[in-house]
Amino acid sequence: MRISLPATIAVSVICAVTPLMGADQPKFEAASVKRTDRCGMENAMDAGMIAFKGDPLKPVLMEAFKVKMDQIAGPSWLDADCFEIFARIPEGATRDQVPAMLQALLADRFKLAAHKEDRTRPGYALAVDKSGPKFKESVPGSDFKGLHAGQRTFGAAPGASGIKGSMTMASLARFLSNGLGGPVQDLTGLKGTYDIDLTWAPDRTIEPMGAFASNYAAAHPGSADGGADLPPAPTADIFTAIRDSLGLRLEPRKQPVEELVIDHIERVPTEN
Repeated sequence: MRISLPATIAVSVICAVTPLMGADQPKFEAASVKRTDRCGMENAMDAGMIAFKGDPLKPVLMEAFKVKMDQIAGPSWLDADCFEIFARIPEGATRDQVPAMLQALLADRFKLAAHKEDRTRPGYALAVDKSGPKFKESVPGSDFKGLHAGQRTFGAAPGASGIKGSMTMASLARFLSNGLGGPVQDLTGLKGTYDIDLTWAPDRTIEPMGAFASNYAAAHPGSADGGADLPPAPTADIFTAIRDSLGLRLEPRKQPVEELVIDHIERVPTEN
């Protein structure tokens, strides 16, 4: 799976329970939106075009509003139904304007209305265990276990999950929050970039695969979502693996989380 669009965590300001389009909001020059049975998430963006190929709407919402997956509260089909979205960026527009254009597109084609609010949710704190960290700081320009400097791979299969590569603790916490379905706060105090290699046996009672991942696995039997090189049948759960492999720990902790709440969205987009 190749994903070129970044997913960051800064939340945009949204008016409560109102359509998201304004009179002066930037819009795409032209756009094509349609449902597809081919779920693949092969995305790209350049100076003139943006493309989501086989995405559920949650990644589109993440890019439009700069939120994480676990910060979106909406109907379950946002994870399951897949779409192809191709849009032409107007000449002279900047990359910073693309999220607002996506908001306008979602409001126009899916009749999206949303707001944000703070909610207290169960989550975790990522901290250093008493044994201390068991990983090393990345060496600039150096490869790590077959990965080029700065490269990361992620994997999710029915019996194994993993992450490997060079990353900050904040990046690791963001990745874990998506898998655990709740916020993970980085309290390690570690500010560098580190070589991380972590594999565990997912517990689906706390790490739901999600509708999209389930559909992808069914359509691609034997493949690991994301392409990480996962060893066969790990036995440690995520809490044990983080402690034994990384010298860190996950502690349950309730946290206030700013969420994007979907008030209304149409499952079938309007015609092109």
